[in-house]
Amino acid sequence: MGPQILGDSIPPNSGDLPRLQITEPSQVPRQTEPGPHQEGPRSTGTPPPPSSRPSWGRKMAVTGCSWLLLSATFLSVGAEISITPEPAQPAEGDNVTLAVHGLLGELLAYNWYAGPTLSLTYLVASYIVSTGDETPGPAHTGREAVRPDGSLDIQGVLPRHSGTYILQTLNRQLQTEVGYGHLQVYEILAQPVVMANNTALVERRDTLRLMCSSPSPAEVRWFFNGEALPIAIRLGQSPDGRVLTRHGIRREEAGAYQCEVWNPVSVSRSEPINLTVYFGPERVAILQDSTARTGCTIKLDFNTSLTLWCVSQSCPEPEYVWAFNGRALKNGRDHLNISSMTAAQEGTYTCIAKNPKTLLSGSASVVVKLTAAAVAMTIVPVPTKPMEGQDVTLTVQGYPKDLLVYAWYRGPASEPNRLLSQLPSGNWIAGPAHTGREVGFANCSLLVQKLNLTDAGRYMLKTVTLQGKTETLEVELQVAPLE
Repeated sequence: MGPQILGDSIPPNSGDLPRLQITEPSQVPRQTEPGPHQEGPRSTGTPPPPSSRPSWGRKMAVTGCSWLLLSATFLSVGAEISITPEPAQPAEGDNVTLAVHGLLGELLAYNWYAGPTLSLTYLVASYIVSTGDETPGPAHTGREAVRPDGSLDIQGVLPRHSGTYILQTLNRQLQTEVGYGHLQVYEILAQPVVMANNTALVERRDTLRLMCSSPSPAEVRWFFNGEALPIAIRLGQSPDGRVLTRHGIRREEAGAYQCEVWNPVSVSRSEPINLTVYFGPERVAILQDSTARTGCTIKLDFNTSLTLWCVSQSCPEPEYVWAFNGRALKNGRDHLNISSMTAAQEGTYTCIAKNPKTLLSGSASVVVKLTAAAVAMTIVPVPTKPMEGQDVTLTVQGYPKDLLVYAWYRGPASEPNRLLSQLPSGNWIAGPAHTGREVGFANCSLLVQKLNLTDAGRYMLKTVTLQGKTETLEVELQVAPLE
């Protein structure tokens, strides 16, 4: 039996129709293509413009069991066929219907193509209206089914189902019409990941690069500390929005960064990535008692205490070094304690702050002096009430800075009572009253070792300055007996 026309109905006036050319399937050139029930490729190309759409002259199947190709030399005239997906923005896994509108006349068959052209490679299925027979084509994925009204159902769509779809119809006059539609299937987006070239950067020196890594094509938004990040002038964004670049990072850009990918059906935000920006030290200063900012000079009363605090703007917290009159002190803390202020502690105190990350440093200095009322020289026994057998130091406060020589006496300031004298060379020599237990110091203080009860009494200090000024001061020492 020779080939048959689709269905079993041919118009009565078929003799008036143009002559049709019937071609066996074996005579049609075919490309290598997937099997009828295998996943076929999807084209995402846009449909050709109407001027380039094929006129009929196209070949199509005409039997319910095997495809025959039919050529017609005319195209029907009527309303244009339109194809719309329902839902309009489907997510992967949805059931979608490509609904057909604008079909006219009594139709014999439908052909559905998933691709930009009427090619057998893109043929999804053929459907004979009169029998309801559906024949899958090379592009059939096992999910498609043609409805009697010509619409195409796709169960559980996947992103690869996106692309151009073509419906070809054949009516009883063997006229054909073609409708075009487009299906875009949106993925359910996985959580993206923010990747950074470095999460600890040095201000104005290092470059920051953040990349939003996501396996799916989608729009990208950025967030900074939980708020939407505007495309600031200082932050460079790649054309696809997935890369942020900042040359010469600033401290105000330290914080938590996130990216968010989205499409019409899905949104997903990354975990935050925390960025640290190292800077400083800047504005190094010395404060008095941690709050009061000092000037260039601090004046203290005699025998009072003082705490100097070193502060700065720095990340991380800097390392501290203190110096007194240019000499480094063994203190690595941010504060320095001065207890029992004396003339010996007058001078310049300097704090040096060093940042181990930026390798920068800064310093500040302050001068500490005794108040004018405290300049007068005094003698304080330490301890104030020594016991028999103990050592005692007669500590001199406010001794002259331009000291030339001094002498200690046991009783009135006369030669027989002289214990010892300090020479300009810095050495001291014993006097007639020296017992071998007395020691002198550069600050005029006197140490008396292993006290006995006879050491109690009046002691006198005599000082002479470079200008020849002489000053005499005395103190009464008490020695408590052992119980």
